Amino acid sequence: MADQTLAGVSTKAPARRAVDWRRDYSRRLLVTDTVALVWVVFGVQILWLGIDPQLESRTPGLSGISYSCISILVVVLWVASLGFSDTRTARTIGTGSAEYTRTVNASLRLFGLLAIVAFLLHADLARGYVLIALPLGMLVLLAERWMWRQWLHMKRSQGEYSSRVLLVGSASSVAQTAAELMRQTHSGYRVVGACLPDRRAPRELAANLPVVGNLDDVSAAMAQVDADTVIITSSDDLPNDKVRRISWGLVPGKQHLVVAPSIIDVGGPRIHTRPVAGLPLIHVETPTYEGGKLVAKRAFDLVVGSLLIVLLSPVLLVIALAVATSSSGPVLFRQKRIGLNGRLFNMLKFRSMVVDAEARLVELHAAQRDAGNGVLFKMQDDPRVTRVGRVLRRYSLDELPQLFNVVLGTMSLVGPRPSLERERDQYEEDMYRRFLVKPGITGLWQVSGRSNLTWEESVRLDLYYVENWSMTGDLSILWRTARAVLDREGAY
Repeated sequence: MADQTLAGVSTKAPARRAVDWRRDYSRRLLVTDTVALVWVVFGVQILWLGIDPQLESRTPGLSGISYSCISILVVVLWVASLGFSDTRTARTIGTGSAEYTRTVNASLRLFGLLAIVAFLLHADLARGYVLIALPLGMLVLLAERWMWRQWLHMKRSQGEYSSRVLLVGSASSVAQTAAELMRQTHSGYRVVGACLPDRRAPRELAANLPVVGNLDDVSAAMAQVDADTVIITSSDDLPNDKVRRISWGLVPGKQHLVVAPSIIDVGGPRIHTRPVAGLPLIHVETPTYEGGKLVAKRAFDLVVGSLLIVLLSPVLLVIALAVATSSSGPVLFRQKRIGLNGRLFNMLKFRSMVVDAEARLVELHAAQRDAGNGVLFKMQDDPRVTRVGRVLRRYSLDELPQLFNVVLGTMSLVGPRPSLERERDQYEEDMYRRFLVKPGITGLWQVSGRSNLTWEESVRLDLYYVENWSMTGDLSILWRTARAVLDREGAY
């Protein structure tokens, strides 16, 4: 049983245990953090103050101390602060923004503490030394962590540097959790087996997931597939004492227990765990669509949208001339879309199709063979697209006029995909939640595959954004959008 395969990767336990990936990766981060900070702190010292300047202080014994000693102390404390803030632990690295947030917070706390100590000791630290080293150090650390994260994602896609997971729960919950973890390989959980409550369960579930035991065989099953993590996917057949006994059977520090709640597609900032009377209660905040966050989002849209229009005005002019001279028809294409609270608005695009494109849509829809899905019409070789329009679509340049929609307030830079009226008639009730926020020029749907996504995947991404949007998330999506446009993935 243990040598069955899962998604093409053998689950057979290796003959000899490899070096623990968590410790190995943490050591790598420790080395590169130290090298980066030595480079930044001593570089700033040399460029700003010279090779070996002296500290000035009114406190006896401090005056005349070499700045090199201070730089060494700053590097040591900075590296230690990153460690104390759990920026190198397995529960932080690899996914989400927690690693970056903790890195920034650790840096700010350290320099705040240094400023207080310098004030109390009357040490006259050079302002330029502090004001340059702090932001530059944080930027270098974030860049270093980002590069390590790309390397880690690559390794995880190959099945390495991941927790080997045994899923425990009902067949349906195990199958759903396995599908999600297999889809998100960069999350660092590699499913290698399952334990189900029914002794008559099949020997394997969907996606070649081997069933290696029942609820009484968890410890033996973990040894069989060499798992180091147990994920409880449902509690229907698992009373409290059973879960407790499973946790007692794990090797402290080497094996881990994870309990997956039944609710899915909830962003981390909305989740808070609060132990009450021995119960680990999970509080899930309901999303808000008003107040300061909404004002900040509108201000960001207005400022950035206006700035982009000014900066890109030469590009807009060149594209307009290319569209006007290459084919007959207007430069801009106006289309009715559904916006905030279900209100219609005119979405602007550079015209990338022939003038009678809308009239030919019904015929193409009926004969469509290469569409994105049944509701959202996407054809990879659409005959209605002009020669210039094909270039504009490849680089998403046809969507630049939507910046005017953003400035006017009918759209946002980031949000769900703007819906067509004909699509709304086919929506299920849950899909109407996408109208609680403004549609966006870009969004999770665009940075996750765009036209290559199925209809169900597109809807799920849009609803996830509506439920969990934040300014930090918007900035992340904008950054990923730039990369997606350059890669031209799913653009047609």
